[in-house]
Amino acid sequence: MSPRTRTGSPDLDRRIDELLGLAGAQGERRELLADVMATAVRLADDGADALDLKITRAAVREMRSAFRAFAPYRGVPKVTMFGSARTKADDPLYELAKRMARALADQGWMIVTGAGPGIMAAGMEGAGREHSFGVTIRLPFESGANSIIAGDEKLVSMKYFFTRKLMLIKESRAFVCLPGGFGTLDETFELLTLTQTGKGVPVPIVFLDVPGGTYWAHARRFIVDELVSRGLVAEPDLELFKVTDDVDAACDEILRFYANYHSIRHVDGRMIIRLRRAPDFTELDALNGEFGTLSADGQIRRTEVSDAEREDDDAVDLERLELAFDGRQHGRLRRLINALNELPMGELPTGEPPIGARA
Repeated sequence: MSPRTRTGSPDLDRRIDELLGLAGAQGERRELLADVMATAVRLADDGADALDLKITRAAVREMRSAFRAFAPYRGVPKVTMFGSARTKADDPLYELAKRMARALADQGWMIVTGAGPGIMAAGMEGAGREHSFGVTIRLPFESGANSIIAGDEKLVSMKYFFTRKLMLIKESRAFVCLPGGFGTLDETFELLTLTQTGKGVPVPIVFLDVPGGTYWAHARRFIVDELVSRGLVAEPDLELFKVTDDVDAACDEILRFYANYHSIRHVDGRMIIRLRRAPDFTELDALNGEFGTLSADGQIRRTEVSDAEREDDDAVDLERLELAFDGRQHGRLRRLINALNELPMGELPTGEPPIGARA
């Protein structure tokens, strides 16, 4: 085991390694699990009290349960829908959530919600049980999961909000936020914070309301008037979300985000942007003119598959750009992704690149 997984006792280190060998863990998984087990041993050394250990136990158990439930569907794109549990079935918002979920399910997406009533039930009703995932929270004043997802293998139950929010965000590639109370606002602004700070990957985030609704329009105005105006949020961070009252526009925002852009990975201090079609060298010069300052060295370059990506068989068939991203300008990074998605998706031209545009 590496030094970071050591317990301080060579005998315990050896026993952990033997146990993981018996469990069949190999390679990087074995190393990571050794670290988990060594951390548990350190909790014993620390004299952690019973409450601390109960929190740790419940969190790890819940995450394992959620990981197992999602694992068979990792290859299916998912969108998480946030919204109020108090929204009634005759509310126009309920029908809007149903239509939104149905439209995405028709495009092959699964719908993830908190599995409760209101907007959560509407999303699952629109998508259907087969295309729904539920991550419910155990509360004394709620009766459990809604009837659409109750008893399904794609339902997990959580004791803690922090583990629930982790799974609602971790597994999805897009988010639709409808009007709701404190819980909805908590989930929405945590999502924005993760995206703005780079703790989460870039994703499409849609604030959806009924035609003529003011909920998200007022929220955006607050962000502009009270946050952007004071320098508490950068103006480009407004690109991180879209406010709309139109289901077709909301779907387009999500689907268009992945028209060319695929994903991001960080390798050796470089941000690697994986694409279905990289810009040609003329297009890349234009992109550098607008977005080059996103990179610490002023250049966005075409690049090849890294050794780390090849070792993990991580999207090796895609084309790539690389930059030394400064870690702060996530609103402008979203603008770059938008620009990449607007590239025509024809064949790449051949020939030598212009000077200054080489990878």
